[in-house]
Amino acid sequence: MKTEVNGQAGDVTVEVIETSSLGDRSYLATDGEVAVVVDPQRDVDRVIAAAGRLGVRIVLVLETHVHNDYVSGGLELARLTGAEYALAAADEVAFDRRPLSDGDVVEVSPRLRVRAVATPGHTFHHLSYVLEAGREPVGVFTGGSLLFGTTGRTDLLGEQHSEELARHQHASVRKLADILPDGARIWPTHGFGSFCSATPPSGDAATVGDQKRTNPALTLAERDFVERTLAGLDAYPAYYAHMGVRNTAGPRPLDLRVPARAEPQELRGRLERGEWVVDLRSRKAYVVSHLAGTVSLGLDGPMATWLGWLVDWGAPITLLGESREQVAEAQRELARIGIDEFAAAAVGGPEELAADPGQLRGIPVATFAGLAAALGGNPGGLPEPEVVLDVRARNEFAGSHVKGAVHVPLYEVRDRAAEIPSGAVWVHCGSGYRATAAASLLEAAGRTVVLIDDEFAAAREAGVPLVEGA
Repeated sequence: MKTEVNGQAGDVTVEVIETSSLGDRSYLATDGEVAVVVDPQRDVDRVIAAAGRLGVRIVLVLETHVHNDYVSGGLELARLTGAEYALAAADEVAFDRRPLSDGDVVEVSPRLRVRAVATPGHTFHHLSYVLEAGREPVGVFTGGSLLFGTTGRTDLLGEQHSEELARHQHASVRKLADILPDGARIWPTHGFGSFCSATPPSGDAATVGDQKRTNPALTLAERDFVERTLAGLDAYPAYYAHMGVRNTAGPRPLDLRVPARAEPQELRGRLERGEWVVDLRSRKAYVVSHLAGTVSLGLDGPMATWLGWLVDWGAPITLLGESREQVAEAQRELARIGIDEFAAAAVGGPEELAADPGQLRGIPVATFAGLAAALGGNPGGLPEPEVVLDVRARNEFAGSHVKGAVHVPLYEVRDRAAEIPSGAVWVHCGSGYRATAAASLLEAAGRTVVLIDDEFAAAREAGVPLVEGA
């Protein structure tokens, strides 16, 4: 995605580098000769390729904040390109960088410069960067401050700071709205599915003027904004606890070497020991046939987020893919959150990877229409739904849920499996991805499981009894 903006000194191009699996964006801004990169992910080859395609030289790398949801590629990108690396002066880091504070201006070229603006809220030392063509502001890189229709969450540094940071967030967004023209573009890092946003975002592009009409930080008084922000916060991935530490220490270069190959007998041994063996295929393929004990986290969903949330940090992980390309893609996704050492990997279908046919399993699948029929006494040949398990987030469950459902968010299923009542479990989420992961965990724990692979929005029309707003 590319945005072209005009200033007094000519055209400026902003290239968006999307990391949809984590819900984040990085940016490359250029005047056609030199470039500034903002909040790069760890796999910086994508950024270097973008610069090469545009024929520009990267001279400055900026971080809006010390990231909690991914390992930054900023230090490595600066090392590889010779660019200057800059971040907040107040952040204590273990490497050399250009320290920036509120109001500091970096002259990138005679036609391009960036101005740092202190915007605490997502973190205490958060900076936004106003992009100026000449001396005219054309947009702002807002990191985790002003997002599309929302703001960055304020509890990542501990719940004890949430309210104070929410007040800062309200003031910071208003500061940006005050100093920038209505036509200035907004380029946030978070808010595209990232757990770093306080509430779900809206839209894919925006200006400051757009946000003045719709963003709660600009339409609500401070007290109302703080209350709404804190009420909207839900759990965030457990792996976040390790990202800030990595990023302040200085992440090591990316390592995408192919893991050791696991043969069927070794795979069976790893599964018997209860190790994490992750099936990267789609859930449609997984439910038809898989190795007993594997965990379904397909590459067609946010695999890295959920594996990073579920796994014991540092535990051995084995990747199973239909192809080498699938394994390589999973390595890249997981490296972005600091998981880049693997016990092994294997390529092929379940029948090829099984040491014996007795390892093969399948999971029965239903829709919400099937659940409605089963609750009415007609399970259609499937096990009766003695337990309906909802593995969505707390806020989702509170909004609406199946009457009588047991609620255990996916990230708690493994540790709380013993709490789930006995009997056949029909498990669902919002669309099927999380429910498949939960079904695989429950099957490994010896439970009888039926997967509801359907959109939760279909439950009402199907006649499933629901409880609203409880």
